[in-house]
Amino acid sequence: MPKSLPDLDDLKTHIALYDSESAYQQLFKYLFPSLYRFCYCILKSRELAEEAASDVMITLWRNRLKMLEINNIKVYALVIARNVSLNILNRNNKEELISLDDIQIDILLDAHNPEQLLINDELKKKLESATKSLPNKCKLVFKLIKEDGLSYKETATILNISVKTVDAHLVTAVKKLSTILKAEFNLM
Repeated sequence: MPKSLPDLDDLKTHIALYDSESAYQQLFKYLFPSLYRFCYCILKSRELAEEAASDVMITLWRNRLKMLEINNIKVYALVIARNVSLNILNRNNKEELISLDDIQIDILLDAHNPEQLLINDELKKKLESATKSLPNKCKLVFKLIKEDGLSYKETATILNISVKTVDAHLVTAVKKLSTILKAEFNLM
C-alpha cells in the first residue's frame, strides 16, 4: 500500500502555533530525503549533503513562528537547501565564488520509484550515462521535475530562473536523452 503524504498545511499549523515536535518529526521524515538528494547533487558528498539538509530542517524549526506565511513548504525548504549548499561550496572554495551553472550534477535514478523498478539494469545504466552528458542546469532541472516531481514554477523558484528557462532546459534534456537512447537502441 503506498505511503500517504502528510497534510503539510496541518503540519505547518501545529508546528507554528503549538510547537508540536511530533508534527515537526513528520515534516522532517517527509522533507529530509528530498533535501538530502538535492544537496548531494550540488555538494557531491554524503556528509556535507546530510549536514546541509539538517541545517535546512533546523532553520525551519527556528523560524517556525513564520511558517504559516509560507505557501509551499517543500519549495521553500529546497530554496534554503540551494543557498546552504552554495554557501558550503563557497566556504570550502574561498578563492572563487561558485554558481549553480558551474556545478557538476549527477542524476541517480531512484530504485525505490515504482517506475524505475520496471526498467532493467542495462537501460538504467544507459539512462544514467546519457544524463551525465547533459549540461549542468539541464541535469538539475531534469532531476527536480522528473525525479522529485516538482512543477516548472517550483523548479524556477528553487533555481532562481524563469519558468520559460525551466521549460527550455527540460526540452533540451529530453531531446538529448531521446537522441542518445534512440541511437543506443538503433531506433533511428
